[in-house]
Amino acid sequence: MALILNIDTATEEAGICLAKDGETLALAGNKEQKDHASWLHPAIENMLGTTGFRLSDLQAIAVVSGPGSYTGLRVGMAAAKGFCYALGLPLITEDKLKMMAFAASGQLPEADLLCPMLDARRMEVFTAVYQKDLSVLLPSTAMIMEENPFTDYLTTRRMSFFGSGSDKCKPIIFSPNASFVEVKDHAGYLGILSFLRYLRKEFTGLAYSEPVYTKEFYTHTRK
Repeated sequence: MALILNIDTATEEAGICLAKDGETLALAGNKEQKDHASWLHPAIENMLGTTGFRLSDLQAIAVVSGPGSYTGLRVGMAAAKGFCYALGLPLITEDKLKMMAFAASGQLPEADLLCPMLDARRMEVFTAVYQKDLSVLLPSTAMIMEENPFTDYLTTRRMSFFGSGSDKCKPIIFSPNASFVEVKDHAGYLGILSFLRYLRKEFTGLAYSEPVYTKEFYTHTRK
């Protein structure tokens, strides 16, 4: 049995999932991004309490490593590493865009290519391109949306765009093969992906694990 706690604080809506062998036992979410840090640990405690498990019952901790919110990624990663260090558990990390594509693969059977997008502010998005079997055509990247950015893919294949950044593409992509859709994803999908990594023993070393920001962090200087 593999009982895994899954943590996703990469975006505005955070989620946690307790999964056994990839099957969701419990889900919880928080839609207030500024409260992710204060919400996370009590939510985990409550989830374990209501399901009758303890931290000592876990076999691994999984966390979304990025891309996404700088602060959100640090909140999730710090919590996951802390649990793993204290309990002697392996750490599993997963890409947020892959998690979104995995959710879409079951919801969009008509699409040849899947293009998850997260808003990275201004005209920039975090994006990647996957085939339905989740093989990667374009790895996770930060991309400035310019006219017809996916022409090569759209020439011969149907491509679905989804996620918080996809609205930026609507005015600049003109192709009958492009569709803009809504895809529901939650931490339960991370629960499946993390179990597959657990079976393959694809663990991340605690000393070297860190958020994958995808682009450099910058702040505005106060005048």
